[in-house]
Amino acid sequence: MDFSNVKLVASDMDGTLLNTKHELSPDFFPIFERMRAKGIMFCAASGRQYQNLYTCFPGIQNEIIFIAENGSYVMYQNKELHVQAMDREVTHHLLKRTKELPDVLTILCGKKSAYIDNANPNFVERLSMYYAEYAIVDNLLNVEDDEYLKIAICDLSGAEQNTYPHFREYQNDLQVKISGNVWLDLSHKLAHKGRALDIVQKRFGIDREHTMVFGDYLNDVEMMGEAHFSFAMENAHPEVKKVAKFTTLDNNNNGVLRVLEKL
Repeated sequence: MDFSNVKLVASDMDGTLLNTKHELSPDFFPIFERMRAKGIMFCAASGRQYQNLYTCFPGIQNEIIFIAENGSYVMYQNKELHVQAMDREVTHHLLKRTKELPDVLTILCGKKSAYIDNANPNFVERLSMYYAEYAIVDNLLNVEDDEYLKIAICDLSGAEQNTYPHFREYQNDLQVKISGNVWLDLSHKLAHKGRALDIVQKRFGIDREHTMVFGDYLNDVEMMGEAHFSFAMENAHPEVKKVAKFTTLDNNNNGVLRVLEKL
């Protein structure tokens, strides 16, 4: 493959750029410097919160484009490039629906912070892996001073089998995304990584032929369609492998970095 015209790389984080311990390889940084020297931009595209993503790239944050909350929020050099907030009434309705489900934990993801109404230590520990800014409140319906970007539902029994069927009916009007084994994300219909990447491409004058993407789960599917060089991880969900043009090694074997070295 001829990568000589690639100008933009976008990568998912968990299950893709990060290993199963959610660690970024130190080898990323010298490769990133070589990319930057060639004028290639890098975009971190994740279901994670922006504030959390920012901490993943110490020392180079101002050089990273951040697509956060599955495309609901795009930031670059501390400036907003895109916000796709949810309707408040719709969000409140969905939050009430989550309360009807047994054994699920809900995160209301705002632009300023994430909000939870459960102080269970195990849940807080899992939450803090993806959210640097969060607050424990009495009632999620009472969160007012923020824009709602996403509702993330944690179902330790399995999101695809247990939680997704309860929200399938909304998929014509919302993004209903299985973003991990235990995660289901609900957001605005226009909030997905593919649209966010398209906005980034237009902002910097980069087309699909000059774009490379990496992903592993169902919230990466739309992003695959925005790049000529679309890579599914070896550990990717079967549906992601179907839509990606290429595959690379799994996330524990630095599949993304192997391709970026060639780039």
